[in-house]
Amino acid sequence: MAVPLTFTSGKPPFSATPSQLTNNLSLPLTLVPIIRSKTHVSKHLIITNAAAATSHSHSHSHSHKAFVVSRFGPDEPRKGSDVLVEALERQGVTNVFAYPGGATLEIHQALTRSTIIRNILPRHEQGGVFAAEGYARASGLTGVCISTSGPGATNLVSGLADALLDSVPIVAITGQVPRNMIGTDAFQETPIVEVSRSITKHNYLVLNVQDIPRIVHEAFFLASSGRPGPVLIDIPKDIQQQLVVPNWNEQQQQQQQPMRLAGYISRLPKPPNETHLQQIVRFIKESKRPVLYVGGGCMNSSDELGRFVELTGIPVANTLMGLGTYPGSHDLSLHMLGMHGTVYANYAIDKSDLLLAFGVRFDDRVTGKIEAFASRAKIVHIDIDPAEIGKNKQPHFSICGDIKAALQGLNKILERGKKNLDFSPWKEEVMNRKASNPLSYKTFGDAIPPQYAIQVLNELTGGNAIITTGVGQHQMWSAQFYKYNRPRQWLTSAGLGAMGFGLPAAIGAAVARPDAVVVDIDGDGSFMMNVQELATVRVENLAVKMMVLNNQHLGMVVQWEDRFYKANRAHTYLGNPAKESDIFPNMLKFAEACDIPAARVTRKGDVRTAIQKMLDTPGPYLLDVIVPHQEHVLPMIPAGGGFNDIITQGDGRTQRNPILSDKDTKSS
Repeated sequence: MAVPLTFTSGKPPFSATPSQLTNNLSLPLTLVPIIRSKTHVSKHLIITNAAAATSHSHSHSHSHKAFVVSRFGPDEPRKGSDVLVEALERQGVTNVFAYPGGATLEIHQALTRSTIIRNILPRHEQGGVFAAEGYARASGLTGVCISTSGPGATNLVSGLADALLDSVPIVAITGQVPRNMIGTDAFQETPIVEVSRSITKHNYLVLNVQDIPRIVHEAFFLASSGRPGPVLIDIPKDIQQQLVVPNWNEQQQQQQQPMRLAGYISRLPKPPNETHLQQIVRFIKESKRPVLYVGGGCMNSSDELGRFVELTGIPVANTLMGLGTYPGSHDLSLHMLGMHGTVYANYAIDKSDLLLAFGVRFDDRVTGKIEAFASRAKIVHIDIDPAEIGKNKQPHFSICGDIKAALQGLNKILERGKKNLDFSPWKEEVMNRKASNPLSYKTFGDAIPPQYAIQVLNELTGGNAIITTGVGQHQMWSAQFYKYNRPRQWLTSAGLGAMGFGLPAAIGAAVARPDAVVVDIDGDGSFMMNVQELATVRVENLAVKMMVLNNQHLGMVVQWEDRFYKANRAHTYLGNPAKESDIFPNMLKFAEACDIPAARVTRKGDVRTAIQKMLDTPGPYLLDVIVPHQEHVLPMIPAGGGFNDIITQGDGRTQRNPILSDKDTKSS
């Protein structure tokens, strides 16, 4: 006998059996309870497509859709804001990061009527959009943030730009002044569609309330298909208030209105041609010194990548975005390449005769002097975005397509072919370089080397924590000294380099993955930029651990001052000049103000105990780790330099002379 399900709603509850509901759907169904918080499980059950819910593919994560029984009768009018919230529910959304205002009052009222969607209230809209990114990066699903018009919308700009550069699927919803007031310079009016046009994958201004179901459906598809990115939906207040009976297109047994994206869909990459894949295999067989250069595009293809490396024995160098796509603990991992990459990764790239560039974009922080980058190598480039092929570095052979499908095809060819690949002399050469040039640091008395604190955290968490960061020296040390073995373990603002990303991203990660240990490794400068989100951490009772590497300076800019500007300090000291001996500001007071346990550690000998206490304390915890500001991130290839310019020695204690001439120090 089928067990009846009761669906709670604003209307009297009604019952239906799973079989009755299934008769109207062609998808395999499973019942999923929606977890609203650690202490509350909603009685409202939704039905999701099980296959879609577990999919983390570039082109399929948008399919995380839910069969939702509406709170309204089929012909019952409801506000546009209620239509929006139900449209989000139908996309499988269970968490949003929304900060209310005049132009989104209706949306927030509608959210209170939802038994499926939980709002995590940030304390700043930038915190909300970074949290939505953290949620998306940690889960592979599309993150959702909501803000009001005008300043609320413009506070999303950094997050939208960050999501575009790092290919993160988010849908940002903004309120807008009523339609008849658009263009009149009304109170809190900003043309956010125009403002965000160049930093979103697509955006919408909703002018017809009947379009809301279709636009939401399209926005989630656009955000998560092809090369993922941010999509913005701007909704005027009168549209939110307008009464309507929405057309969900259910008479065609679909949950969504048809999309009007024929042009976009026709341009989505097709499956790779086997002839092209066979050509890549031929290149591999002809080479003597091949290297894999792997980026964030491989985030959903780590299993296929691992199998490819197993079949070929080719060493792997990762970009900052690509960390975790191949296990950092594996012998064939060369860890990170680029400006602050390992000597051995950059050596391998420089000496290679075949560069397999998978899911990467030849960013300037990776390549340095573009003509000198992999100058001896034949370059094979596979990427899902046609705009990236040949944009910065012209490949000898390229495929525009999904790297997951390409790797699956390559693996099939390799598996059925003769296993005559042997790169052992090259592997031995690279491993010797790896052994002779390890990442290292120096210790000065009782002072805490920041690298040591990260190493200890790596040991005590077994390398299994989700790590978020701000931007600067601590970010690079976290990339170097924490060993990432899984995708979606490393969440950082890579392309945009947005300070203040770490704490809100950790909030999003903790919401997406309540089972995981989430640690924000931050710098004092970055941490201060969104310190108000401590309130969100406390109120939502999120077990976010914060390890602030506090050197009282803007560390990375100080490093450049030391190296290239004769150590002249140009507004990079963040402490109180009147009391230089004090730690300022006192991070522990911020934590105390938000009722979060906190401690400070100043001696190397106390670090292990302090980090263990942070990890053992239930709920959130802030650990203020005082580190010397003279420490430099090494190795370092100066901007515009090549492998031969790599710096491996020196710090702020010894480095007082410029390495480069003024003409070479244009930007950091």
